[in-house]
Amino acid sequence: MQLETSIVCLNLRPAEEPAARAAAESLWDVGACSDVGRVRQNNEDSFLTAPEMNLYVLSDGMGGLACGEVASRLTVDTIMAHCRAADADPSLGLVGRQIAGATTTSNHLVKAIRLANQVVFQASYEKTTHQGMGATAVAVRCVDQRMSVAHVGDSRAYRLRDGRLEQLTQDHSFVAELVRQGTVSERDADLGNLQNVLTRAVGTTPEVEVDIREEVFRDGDTVLLCSDGLTRELSDYQIAGILRDADNSQEAANQLVGLANEAGGGDNITAIVIRQVSSGPGAFWGVGRLSRWFSRCGNRS
Repeated sequence: MQLETSIVCLNLRPAEEPAARAAAESLWDVGACSDVGRVRQNNEDSFLTAPEMNLYVLSDGMGGLACGEVASRLTVDTIMAHCRAADADPSLGLVGRQIAGATTTSNHLVKAIRLANQVVFQASYEKTTHQGMGATAVAVRCVDQRMSVAHVGDSRAYRLRDGRLEQLTQDHSFVAELVRQGTVSERDADLGNLQNVLTRAVGTTPEVEVDIREEVFRDGDTVLLCSDGLTRELSDYQIAGILRDADNSQEAANQLVGLANEAGGGDNITAIVIRQVSSGPGAFWGVGRLSRWFSRCGNRS
């Protein structure tokens, strides 16, 4: 099996004994919200939250009419199906090259997105109405305090830690490449008309390169997955403020989507918010509410 070394970012430290004990006593506070926005006729975003697997996936479809919805749903469903299969059979083979230095969890997450790419690409040729469809993908899976973040496209993952918001993914877009090269400023990029041009997407080519990043998920961290309908309307300052001040993850997701709509709602808007909360007095208040939270807002949980 070939090893691929160019697209993995590792930032891991061995867990100390107290941290390992805390991991066993932690809870996941998860909220999700999705909205069509104020301009689009249909919602081409799809998402999935599976707290029992610590798996969270978001996909933003493209292709017009119903094609975007098809591409994003195929992407989310394929990622979920492979992760379930890999849990049931850890020896399940990997698609493409294995990434050196990455965990098995990360490699399977990358494989899941590669499989989704194959499924969407094939589906685009089976029906003429689906030709040209594609999607973004950002997926997070947490195992033993380790967080794997895999993505393709311009849907993003952020982390709020100690009050500081950090973007964990790099957009695969023409404009983002220009910004990284120093050709244009971030301000000028926001004003341009090329924001929709992606350099990588799920299902538009026979193979796709998937970026993977691994981090330690600490108690008190908040992670946000979102489509570009959110980040085009809200600044990092606004996002950080809501993530910091909201009482729980569902409240944060609802507020983010609501504020993006107030700012214009020019595209579909989806947010998944994940917090790790240490157990203690009153810590179990969230468990009974999870199912009710997921049913309030969004197109799938």
